[in-house]
Amino acid sequence: MKLYKLNTHTRGCNKSYDADLVLNPQDHPTAKVGDVVEIYSPEDENGTHLLLQITELNEQSKTGRNVISIESCIATAFKMRSYSNVVMQIVNPADVALDSIEITFKDQYMGRSEMWRLKTYLTNTCVYVNKKIDYNDMQIRCQVYEMWSQGERVASGVITDDTKIVFRSSTSMVYLFLQMSSEMWDFDIHGDLYFEKAVNGFLTELFQKWKKLGCNHEVTIVLFSRTFYAAKSLDEFPAHMRDCLQLDYKGRYYEDFYRVAIQNERNDDWCTVLAQLRKLFTSYQETVLRYHERQHMHIPHATNSTATQGNFLEVLNISLNTFEKHYLDRTFDRTGQLSVVITPGVGVFSVDRELTNITKQRIIDNGVGSDLVCVGEQPLHAVPLLKFHNKDTTLTSADDYSLPHWINLSFYSTNKKIAYSSFIPRIKLPILSAVDETDVEESERNFLSCNQSEYIHNSLFDYDAYDEQIFQPLPAQSTCSLQRVVRAKKTSVPSFETYAYRNNDWENLTPTKIPSLRRKMSDPDIHHGTSGMLAALTDATNLSESLASEKNARRTIVSIAPIVRPGRALINPFDPSHVTIKLTSNRRRWTHIFPKGPTGVLIQQHHYQAVPAKATPAANYSRQLQHSTSSNNNCNANNNNENDYNNAAAGEQYDQVSTHSLMSLSKSIASQQFVMGEEKVDFFKRRHNSLLTATAAAANVPNLTATQAKSYLWGATGEQEWTPAITTGVDWKSLSIPACLPITTDYFPDKRSLHNDYVISDYTLLPDDVNLDYARSRAVYRKPLSTEEVCKEIVSQRLAQGFQLIVVEEKPSASNGCCSTSGPGCALTSNQCSTVLPPSAETRKEYLLSIGRIFHKISLTGSVITVTGYRPRHPYPPINVDYRYRFHAPQHETYEISGVNFTTEKLENFNWNHMDLYICTRGDVDYPLMDSLKYWRFRMYLLPRENMVNKIVSFGSQRCDIFTDAVVDNTREQIDDFVRLIENVSKLKRQIGRKARGLTNSPFRERVGSNRLPEKRPSINVRSKLEASRISRIFPGTDAAAAAAASNAAAGVIPRDDQDDGFPVDIKFSANITLAEIFEAMKHPITGVGYFTQTQSLPSCTFVSYDALLWLKARLSNGRHPLDILEAMRKEHMICHASGDWSKPIIAGFVFYYVVQQDKNAKDYAPPLNDYSAFVNEWLEIEFQGCSFLWHDEPSPSEVPNFLRDTTAPQSWKTKRVYRQSHLEIDVNQKSDRMEWGHVKHHTVMQPGFAFELVVEWVTSSGPIVSDLISGWMRKAIHCSYQLVSVPADPMAEPFTKKSDPLRGPIFIPLCVTFLPDGAALFDEFPEESRADRMLFLQEAILARFGFLPCVLEETNKDLPKEYQYVHCTGNMFALIRCASNKNQVESPSRQEANVTRCVYGHTNNTNVPKKVGFLWAWNHMIPNKKWKALTINNSENGELFQLKMLKDFREFCSNSDQRLANFWANCQELKRKSKKFEYNNNNNDDSKNI
Repeated sequence: MKLYKLNTHTRGCNKSYDADLVLNPQDHPTAKVGDVVEIYSPEDENGTHLLLQITELNEQSKTGRNVISIESCIATAFKMRSYSNVVMQIVNPADVALDSIEITFKDQYMGRSEMWRLKTYLTNTCVYVNKKIDYNDMQIRCQVYEMWSQGERVASGVITDDTKIVFRSSTSMVYLFLQMSSEMWDFDIHGDLYFEKAVNGFLTELFQKWKKLGCNHEVTIVLFSRTFYAAKSLDEFPAHMRDCLQLDYKGRYYEDFYRVAIQNERNDDWCTVLAQLRKLFTSYQETVLRYHERQHMHIPHATNSTATQGNFLEVLNISLNTFEKHYLDRTFDRTGQLSVVITPGVGVFSVDRELTNITKQRIIDNGVGSDLVCVGEQPLHAVPLLKFHNKDTTLTSADDYSLPHWINLSFYSTNKKIAYSSFIPRIKLPILSAVDETDVEESERNFLSCNQSEYIHNSLFDYDAYDEQIFQPLPAQSTCSLQRVVRAKKTSVPSFETYAYRNNDWENLTPTKIPSLRRKMSDPDIHHGTSGMLAALTDATNLSESLASEKNARRTIVSIAPIVRPGRALINPFDPSHVTIKLTSNRRRWTHIFPKGPTGVLIQQHHYQAVPAKATPAANYSRQLQHSTSSNNNCNANNNNENDYNNAAAGEQYDQVSTHSLMSLSKSIASQQFVMGEEKVDFFKRRHNSLLTATAAAANVPNLTATQAKSYLWGATGEQEWTPAITTGVDWKSLSIPACLPITTDYFPDKRSLHNDYVISDYTLLPDDVNLDYARSRAVYRKPLSTEEVCKEIVSQRLAQGFQLIVVEEKPSASNGCCSTSGPGCALTSNQCSTVLPPSAETRKEYLLSIGRIFHKISLTGSVITVTGYRPRHPYPPINVDYRYRFHAPQHETYEISGVNFTTEKLENFNWNHMDLYICTRGDVDYPLMDSLKYWRFRMYLLPRENMVNKIVSFGSQRCDIFTDAVVDNTREQIDDFVRLIENVSKLKRQIGRKARGLTNSPFRERVGSNRLPEKRPSINVRSKLEASRISRIFPGTDAAAAAAASNAAAGVIPRDDQDDGFPVDIKFSANITLAEIFEAMKHPITGVGYFTQTQSLPSCTFVSYDALLWLKARLSNGRHPLDILEAMRKEHMICHASGDWSKPIIAGFVFYYVVQQDKNAKDYAPPLNDYSAFVNEWLEIEFQGCSFLWHDEPSPSEVPNFLRDTTAPQSWKTKRVYRQSHLEIDVNQKSDRMEWGHVKHHTVMQPGFAFELVVEWVTSSGPIVSDLISGWMRKAIHCSYQLVSVPADPMAEPFTKKSDPLRGPIFIPLCVTFLPDGAALFDEFPEESRADRMLFLQEAILARFGFLPCVLEETNKDLPKEYQYVHCTGNMFALIRCASNKNQVESPSRQEANVTRCVYGHTNNTNVPKKVGFLWAWNHMIPNKKWKALTINNSENGELFQLKMLKDFREFCSNSDQRLANFWANCQELKRKSKKFEYNNNNNDDSKNI
């Protein structure tokens, strides 16, 4: 065995040493790049074997003879000393292949199609623990966390086609729901309140683990509970309580409460939050139970529900309503969604069957992780257990249960030990209390005090035999999919006799006598019959009633006649392994995140099997782990530490790690510890349960494997058998670094099932033919996608929408139609189908994908792609549940009413054909993205940078209504900067013939490329406050030169010889200059308008109309309108719209026009496209409104505020189209190995003082690449004195609206309208029909004082009252005014009054809430957390946030505290008086002149 000397090197220090492994090619003549070698120390052959891949072999970078060099970090991690001798030999990758690998990533968005591409990239590479992976083509960074091979955890290995890759995100969206049921106020066995156990125990530990693992989750914490009211009818409730009441199946009235404690926050340290939760706990129950109490009013008695009766499924659905809109408010710094319910119960919930089906389907379809953490004691039956509401009260009706595999269950128990006992109870003992006899229910009294004759005696009746028949599945030949695992019958116990039915008539029991149970929708995994079911006798009341009812009965039943079978076996929670179910794709959806244990079944690492320890003193609690060689006394029933890498107290708790010859870790390094993301990682603290399965003892090895068509009912994997000896710990891994939905699965229906249960449809795509047509007709030629790229993209899109690739195991008798895979879900077969095909050289690729009961087969043969869809012949009916609840969000003053719909989505209706054609045509306008395609979008507002915020944050200004003080009219700068930004975004460059936009003379240009604050601009004339602030504009008829100077002064610019319009000025035009002369001057290469450099699809000599208008303004001297001159030129065919369309008039703004008369033979001549729609699909064109005074002298607007003018100005810019969409090249830096494109939707008009909206939309792009593009735009915006702020698709999140977030809602801020003396009404002096509008303009003026800018939105529903939305100039908050204009005075019951007012006005002591005037205020949750928290006010107490100060001050202003509102009104009236006086004087002067 040849030994080599080991050196180490640091990557990056020496270019030639840039690989993990460097060796000398002369020592290894047979080695080639890609080979895998193992390296280990000769003294410790059974120890750690490191596997590395040879990534380069060249003469330049080589070591000396018989020397190898490995990267120093790897050497340290694997305890390999420099200059020691090691063995190195090439190994067969198949021998060291990994079964599964877990990869973690942080602070980035990785879509499912990127995961697939990364998996492909990693296939056939070698990895080791903690290896950092950089996938540059996709801008993805991630790290190896854990690897499994042959049932054991290993330290290095090779990823092959069959390796399952699990992606875990350290930055997810996490919803933590705390169930505040009555048990939270009970004490556990150690004397702690369950709330303390949940918060001081579980949450504290969870947050510590997050800190250790460097997690950066975005967290929402919600406390929730259900309140029952003791009332028989609705009449017992006062009117103000009836809005939210719901009725359950037993006729009880209840109401659900949600208290949002933390909303979308990221914290480095969560300890402060725990204190906040404790504070909420003290008042929670009293607040909720006494919420409706009023003086002199009787309300029914309220009680808090138990955990079992609580609103568990509703909570999961509420989180799903948020999660399923992940494509609307996409952020680029997190991936993954997790909803965790923490309950003081034991995992049993009483639920509605219909809601269960909705929840199950939604959780599975959306691929959302749902964890349930119980702080109660683990029961002795299988959990989680859902008990369906039994609406049938007849005796023969059985209780039906479900064991949901889609909930990951954990039981949390504390470390506390009791000195006198090591016994750990598995049930919570009921509290003994002396109950008055009369209070006990009839049936219970009968049962407990029954006389001897009714007592349960031993008898010949065999209960086990009876149970066997009740729970026995149907005979094998029936269509039912349930089968019994064959097992030996238990030994008989002394039998009891029983009377199951009052008539004791077993023999005559016929199906007609059994009431039929109606099912609205069956559980997809279990075949339900419609006939009734026999009593399972598990419910105590049923049992006692049936036993106590017969006084005369002493009849011994020796034999039982065959019982009529119900439609399916009932589930027995005490023996769930009785029932196995048919495999479905739902059952296998998450299984690929679980590793395989030594017995070959998938295991959950937080399930432990207790086995009696031999000869151990502490036998009560010690467990010998089945794969460990020694029993370990440290492992007691506290399982919290057992599944933990980094448990501080676990220094001496070692795992038994396997010694698999090639890849295992050595025992010598067992006590090292490793934490993701830390350099000095201590590697493998050995965990006892590292290789644990619950079923490894020979007797328990299940006869089920993944390949079989049956699965156990219980458990997430379906492959572990439940036994009472299984103890469930906490799945810390899932709660800290949740797994993303795996991209592979392994279930595909068999041929018979496909034929009987599915409808098949298919279509073919010929990308080459389609591309040829479309590429020609495009304005800008872009390389079309090859057929193979189209095929890959089609698969990518399905993955992105939640499909999974089906990995079909190859069978030796390779067969019909099923692909033989050479990759995950992909077949590369030439002619391996059973149908006889002539051998062809064409490669054939086939991909199988599934989601729910929908399967797609995508096959590529030559240049033809065939898409075959299988959808269920009998789809489940869509269900819609209308749910009402009360919720209290942060900064709200009360619990408000809200309503939401829970619906299952019909996935089979997704228009895949349209999507596939969209991909084929590379996003052509013929196949636009539609809402139903669920494309991703990122919405932004472009807002001018504002320095007033600085006054509040840095200088602690006491009041926040200072945004209209001393406003400099910088409209000109805003527009110039906007043009510069859009040029930048559009990748346009100017010709050298014109100087860069005013960079030389203008003092404003000094800040280009610098980050100086705008307030440092020199030579700005700061003038006193004015509403429109453009006073000094000149009336027509004054001297033109003075007009130019004055208008510049109005724009804050000091007059100079060279006008700052970016154009070198030669001379003014004379008054009688002709159009042709002006046109010639415009074309002048040096003093003309200046064109853009040659760009594809733009004709030569292109300019924008805004430039031309400013150029003309500087030169015209006789008051002629520049816009008229340009329009005249267009009519004379001198200039034309850059698309070549003559019918397009001249529009002022960033709109392209070109000079028509040019030399067509010139070398750089480029003709226009002559296709207007193709042109606007390529270029952003934006009209400018509200700033025409920049290029034409206009009378200055009145200073009188709009709401007091005699004729009010219109509210917003007017245009036929609010938005336009253009094509967007996303991969601007050419990094991606994928063809990437998207679209940008933008406002058609830019008006200073308004928010400008941009939305980036995409389906065929990678998250990190889109993120790159947008962050580039954000940086450019800052250079141009703007900020680009991300905003949610639905900023206000109003209750009862379709896309609304259920746990978010606007804050209503009423406006005081009674501040006038003597209670006079506002606007009394104006006609009544204008008053509603004037109220709107008053509200708008108040918002302007606080720095809000109007946003223009599309009108969606003409019947609803008009809404006006505003965004704060910092982008941190939104406001909304709903206009009650007279034509809308009829109170529409749809949404306006009936819902919104009710829910946001909160409750007052007055039960008749009058219609109020006010604002809706909402926070922008899309602002990154760090940026949000950066606005802490200097020297404020407790570090008050600017945003909260704004809200507080706004509330004070609107409530007229310190007479602020009254003073504002008085000042406005004063302005009006002065203006009237000024006008009167002017008119008098004019009259005297005329005389």
